[in-house]
Amino acid sequence: MEDGEVPRQPPKPPPAPDEQSVAKANEAIAIRPKRGRLTLLSRRIYNALLYHSQRQGVDEPVYKLALSELIGDARFNSNNTELLKSHLRDMQATTIEWSTSGTGLKRWVSSQLLGTVTIEEQGRGRPCTITWRYPEEIRERLVKPHQYTRVLLEISGQMRSYPAAVLYEIGARYLSSPSRLSMREDVLWWAAVLTGRSDITEVDYRFLKRDVISKALAEIDALCEDFSLELIEHKQGRRVEEIQFRVLPKLQQRLGAADDPSRNVFDLELVGKLIALGLKQDEAQDLYATTDEGQLRGTLEHVEQRLRSQALPELKSPAAYFKDALKKGYAGVKGAIEVSEPASALTLTQGRAAAPSGEDRMHRIRELWENDRMQKAKALYLEMPETMQAEMRSRFEAERLAQIAAPIARAWRRDGPASRIAATTFHRWLAQVTWPEEPSDRVLLDFALAQGVAGM
Repeated sequence: MEDGEVPRQPPKPPPAPDEQSVAKANEAIAIRPKRGRLTLLSRRIYNALLYHSQRQGVDEPVYKLALSELIGDARFNSNNTELLKSHLRDMQATTIEWSTSGTGLKRWVSSQLLGTVTIEEQGRGRPCTITWRYPEEIRERLVKPHQYTRVLLEISGQMRSYPAAVLYEIGARYLSSPSRLSMREDVLWWAAVLTGRSDITEVDYRFLKRDVISKALAEIDALCEDFSLELIEHKQGRRVEEIQFRVLPKLQQRLGAADDPSRNVFDLELVGKLIALGLKQDEAQDLYATTDEGQLRGTLEHVEQRLRSQALPELKSPAAYFKDALKKGYAGVKGAIEVSEPASALTLTQGRAAAPSGEDRMHRIRELWENDRMQKAKALYLEMPETMQAEMRSRFEAERLAQIAAPIARAWRRDGPASRIAATTFHRWLAQVTWPEEPSDRVLLDFALAQGVAGM
């Protein structure tokens, strides 16, 4: 070492995944934005910022970190700094309300989600850094909370939709409570909390349950090994006015309970489907990381229906049509949550729901047909001799494993077809390679008549 040279400190070893947990204030678990909107990526970034703030200590008014470390801890698989900046701006522009209740106490707080943020690019060869602040009134309660829930960044980062990320944290909070019952709130309150939207004024509970709650519960059931959640509805007459959730520990299932793939009703293969439309891999991954999964799936269903239509001109660029449909909300929520095409993909609606169209009914019949075919593929696999089963597993790993989501791939490598998480993906693939031909409308209608679902 030359004279005058400052000795470099050895870099800190990165914490083990099990150690990467943030003590999240209970008030910050169920956040209801009053202005702006929260997304899955913004929630991940916020948790990662809190994690590093707590490591640096409550006495620090400003926190600093290498930008690459934040990106890694937020499970953000992109180096697109502009995209990251847009989510930071969203958090700064979002006014939130935190609500918590206890014995004889109700607390309400309205605040910015995040204070001043600075990103410094220090030149070639030097790391890019990020500094951030929290509003002074709430900084101590965030960085050194008295009542908090331990949220594991690894598990939180596996959730692929905003509602599932919220419900995971709520489940973690109430897992250790004596009653294991979450807060009980009205449907409108839950709609805002579970979607991260501030512009919801009216909700049709049927769509909220079908397109938001049920899918999030299935996602948690598949990806969270510690607990699942049960929806509890409180009615006045026949109308559901309030809901809450019961936390169900998964000790029995973790010790090897019976597999039930039919419960995994969600699909984590959206990135592959987006790439198949013609999107570049990086673009598809960024969309997947920053857009609500229900909205992505609904838009994809709309584009697939458009591609199957014989009455309309052929699409020259399905990828461009998809991005335009996503931007304009063809399959999502527009304005004050009004009904938009297609009805089957609505997350929420305002006023009375429209009756399903013939195209929607055919789409639902196709879903039921595909699920039936998947169950037949499962039965077929169980009847195969061991040598043929091994051959099909090897073929699945060679053809499909690199394309599926990381949590599913890890579960497959660990447990194979016995995995609760990976079984559905494997059996769906097996059905596709066993019966590759597409069903005609006649085949679907015959199936619907046989199942008694044609008139739904």
